[in-house]
Parts: sequence; C-alpha cells; structure tokens
Amino acid sequence: MLAPALAFLAPYARKVEPYARKLKPQYPRPGRTGWRRWMPSWRQWIGGFFGAIGLTGLFLVVAYAATDIPDNLNSYATQQDNVYFWSDGTPMARTGWVQRQAMPLKDIPEDVRWAVLAAENESFYTDPGISMKGIARALYRTVGEGDTEGGSTITQQYVKNVYLTQNQTVSRKFTEAMISLKLDNRMSKDQILEGYLNTSWFGRGTYGIQRASQAYYGKDVSKLNASQAAMLAGLLKGAGLYDPTLSAANHKRAVERWSWILDRMVKIGKLSPEERATYTKFPEPLKTNPLYDTGEQSDYLVELATQYAKKAGHISDKDFDLGGYQIYTTFDKKRETALTGAVAKARKAAVKQDPDAAKTAHYGASSVATDGRILAVYGGADHRKQGFNESNASTVPAGSAFQPFVYAAGLEYGIVKERDAPRELITPETLYDGNDGIAVSTPEGPYWDRSGRKVVSHNDGNASYGQISLATALARSVNTPFMQLGMDTGLDKVKRTAEAAGLLSSSMGPQVPALSLGSSTPSAIRMASGYATFAAGGEHTEPYSVRRITRNGAEVHLVKPAQRRAVSSEVAGQVQQALTQSFTIGHPGAASASATVSGKAGTDQDDTASWYVGTAKSVSTAVVVYRMDLTKSLEPLPLKGIGGTAANSAAYGIWSGALDPLG
Repeated sequence: MLAPALAFLAPYARKVEPYARKLKPQYPRPGRTGWRRWMPSWRQWIGGFFGAIGLTGLFLVVAYAATDIPDNLNSYATQQDNVYFWSDGTPMARTGWVQRQAMPLKDIPEDVRWAVLAAENESFYTDPGISMKGIARALYRTVGEGDTEGGSTITQQYVKNVYLTQNQTVSRKFTEAMISLKLDNRMSKDQILEGYLNTSWFGRGTYGIQRASQAYYGKDVSKLNASQAAMLAGLLKGAGLYDPTLSAANHKRAVERWSWILDRMVKIGKLSPEERATYTKFPEPLKTNPLYDTGEQSDYLVELATQYAKKAGHISDKDFDLGGYQIYTTFDKKRETALTGAVAKARKAAVKQDPDAAKTAHYGASSVATDGRILAVYGGADHRKQGFNESNASTVPAGSAFQPFVYAAGLEYGIVKERDAPRELITPETLYDGNDGIAVSTPEGPYWDRSGRKVVSHNDGNASYGQISLATALARSVNTPFMQLGMDTGLDKVKRTAEAAGLLSSSMGPQVPALSLGSSTPSAIRMASGYATFAAGGEHTEPYSVRRITRNGAEVHLVKPAQRRAVSSEVAGQVQQALTQSFTIGHPGAASASATVSGKAGTDQDDTASWYVGTAKSVSTAVVVYRMDLTKSLEPLPLKGIGGTAANSAAYGIWSGALDPLG
C-alpha cells in the first residue's frame, strides 16, 4: 500500500524540491556574520508564519468536523423539581433533588431576557456562538496564572451547563468552543437562550430563571419587572458574591451590578431612559427561599396532592419523577395554620393533664368545602417519624358521629317494621324508643348474635329517654333509636347512603346492627366530606386536593370530580336542621354567635375515640382524637380523660379553635 502512494507523489515532490531547498535552513548561513548567521531569512519567517496558519486552520477544520454535539444532556441539566402551591397561588413546597422549572421563552418577559443579555452577552444575537477574545483571555488566565476568567458567550455557557463538566481546563474550553460553533449553526438563538435561562445557576439551590424568581421574589418569572430582572441577572456572575442577603459586602456588590445592568440595558436600547429613571431603589429580595419554608405539616399536604395529581392527571410515576410539574392545590394557608395551631394547643393541654397518656395521643383533622375542595388537614406531628396521614387514615370507629347517615337513610328510603309489609315513610318527628338496653328487632323478630344472645343497644351513660323523635334523638346523640332505625331501614341502605354521601366502602365493615352505632372507621377527610354533602343540599362531590396542574407552563388535563346526588334536598335539609339543633344544645354560647353552624360530637362505647364534625360557612371540618401505642399494638386505647366530655371534648376544642381565627 505504501509503495504505490510514494510512486504517485514522486513527480510532485520533484517539482517542489527547488522551493523546499530554498526554504531549507542552512546553519550557519553563508554570507552572514555574527549572530545573523543563526537567524532564519525573511522568506523562512514568512513561510513559517503561513505554514503555522495553515496547520492551525487545518487542525481547527478537522477538530470541528470530529467534534459531535453529545446526544445526552447532563442529568442535572434535565432533572426538575415539582412545585406545590397554596390555593392563593403562593409557593407551598417542592419535591425533587434540584430546584429547576423549565419555562418556554415566550413566557419569559423581554425585560428579563435583555437584563441577562446586557449582563452576560449583549451581542448574543449577532455573534457566531463563541468569543475569540474571551477564549484567549480565559486560556491565558488558565494556563498562565492558574485561574479562570469569564468572557464566554451565552452559547458557550449553555454548552458548559448541559453538555460538559464545570472543570476549568484547556481541553474542556476547546471542546466547549467547538460544540458552541456547531450548536450555533444547528439551533436558533432563541432556542439557545431559552436553554440557557432554564439551566443556569442562580444560587439558593436554584437552577433556571423561573425557580430563581420564586426563590428570591416569591413570584413567577412572568411577573418580574426590569429592576428585579437586573438583580437576578447579576447573580449569574456568581451567586456567592452577589446574593445581597448573604453579607454587607455582597449587598454592595449586588447594588452596583444591578445599577450597571440597568444602565447597559439603556445603552443597548432595551430600556428607555424614562423607565430607568423610575428604578432608583434596589429591589430587595426575600430574606430566605420560600420554597424551603415548608414546615413539617406540609409533607402530609404534598402526599395528598401528589396522590391526587397522578390519578386525576393520568401521570405515571416515571414522568412525575422527572419533574417539571406545577401543582396548584386547594389547601387554604390560613385554615391550615389555624387547624395546626388548634391541634398544638390540644396537645399541650393533654400533656398538662396526663403526660403519660399524651405520649400515645393521636389527632387527625380535615376541612372540606361543600364543593369538594380539601382546604386543610392535620396529618400528624411529624411526617418523618410517622409516615401515615392521620387525616386520611381509617383507624378508629366513627361512633355516634355516624348517626346522621342512618337518619338520612331512614328519611330517604323509609322503613319496614313487619315481614312483607310495604315500606312506610318516616319524618323527623317519628317516635322511637330511646330507653337504654332495649333489644334490637327485625321484621322476623329479635336479632340474635352468634353466641345466641339477643343484641341490645345502650346509650351514653346508660341514660334512658323514653319515646323520642328521631330529630331530637340525633340532636341529643341518643343511640338506641338509631340502632333500631338502621334495622328498620335496612343495613344495606344505610351503607349505600353513607357511601353516596362520601364514606368509602372499605371503611364500612360488616352489615351488622353495630354499623348504625358507628362501627365503621372512616377517615377525617371522608367524615368531613360526608357532612359537607348534607350542607350542600344532598349533592356530593368527591373530595379533591388539586385544582390545576401545569408542566413547564403547559396545562395538564385534570379530571375533576363531578357532583352526584346522594340524598334528596329535603332529606339533606332535615339532617342539617337536626345537626344545627345538636350544635345549639351542646354549645349554646357558641351557637348564639352564628345561626349557620351545625355539628355533632361522636364517641364510641369503648371510649377509644372522640369525634367532632361540624359545618360553618359551607365548610365541614372533622376532628378525631384517639390513643394508640404504635410500638406495641394497633388496638386503640381508652382516652382516659384526654378526649374530654362530650360537651367540651378535645375534638370540639380543635374544631372550634380552627374556626375562631377565620371569623
């Protein structure tokens, strides 16, 4: 292979030989004296110069052709976090390893874009993607002084962010330049700028202009003005030096750079002198990143919202983990604060009353609007120590708080007292036996349990009330009429009504007479939802925690729950009237302040749970208090006084405390 090649080149070699002989250095040079004998001729200097240029050009052409744009971006350049917002639109929490939310360039105001360009690369739209001056300066600093220097174009910075490492080496800078040239020919300037704005580091744990805007100003990038944009653009030079909240020296540097950037925007014609004149005061950022200020309770809120978002938004676990979602929740920050504060007050009182018993006390609560929005929950003291959510757990019996569902079923479907007799309608004034210890009967006769004994029901404190109307029995929480009413109506219809109102089938348990006394174990969310159904005139909306989802600004289709009729509006009104009377009897002082409040306490016969569920201003709140030593058993323990009395229970204290600050 080598011989034919040499034969082919021989004629050309003979032709250039005379020229090569002239350029061939002869040392010492004839006809010269002294040091001149050892210096190249001017022809040799020129030949060497153009030869070097040629070789350099050839090298660059080969290097350009040989350099490929990597197929894969750096993992940290594509991973985003998911951000959760309160119902008022303010940030609530975030999940993910990095704080980044990509935004389309069209959603980033021009003032923001040009603030960055004025600070970093004002010739961005006209340069070829690299700055020879900047590269030369960076190489000099790196090789000559062991330091680094800026001067890269935005294209080069973007390449470094998404394709390369942050190592400051000659080889990395050369590769950066080659990729930048290729990228500038392959992508539009707007695409490069969008990528740069979404991957740059702004400090406070944030990548990208959107997350920086939220971290420093608590708002989306679309709401920034030119002054705020100039402050954020200044961070690109080094957030550790220009975050004004870190030190006085940083603040001084930040102010100077902010002012300089605004002046540059005027100079390049992207900000009018008149508008510049209005920005005389430095736009002080928030002292801390609000995205980190989530608190322990927010973990439970995030858990609920995440579960709902995936299901209603049809988002796979894989896609959700890639991040970039903005989840706008239904959680009301004021209500959440009030509810959490009320539980904290109850915990403190429990510790004072019985420190040992308080160690095993559990509290769950939720507020649900009549349109299904979950406004607040209390899930536990610390999600890191207790993974399950108390507001969403089916743990303890509903007890007498379940009575409204039995009452509604009886009013809706009627009753059957005798075999083969037609159903007869009942009213709130229908009388039932309210005495303690009465036997439960069916149309066929007494109801016997598996041990062969008649099943009897008992009232709280074994009190007897004689013949009592159903409405009064509900208002006074008398058990025995409702155990019999459940049998007369049919336990299947009681269960159907409770489920239609919002309780889950999985929490209902077996269809035995005890069902009417609250043997089911609904969660606080579901109990609040059930009472909200009555307040909504019998229309039920499944509770939901997310009202809107976007991904990097694009809307994600969200399936929202539809209303369905659970009971007639007349029956719902009758239940509400009895619950209002129950609240009036139990808390006459509080009732006098508002006629729109209804509610009912709930206890079970074993004194292992204390409930209060009530509605005020179209919002139903359910609170449950119980004791359980999770290190030993999942069996509920007696409240031993921590629950309080029926009229002044810990559950009611939390319920009323959650409402007081809201007026």
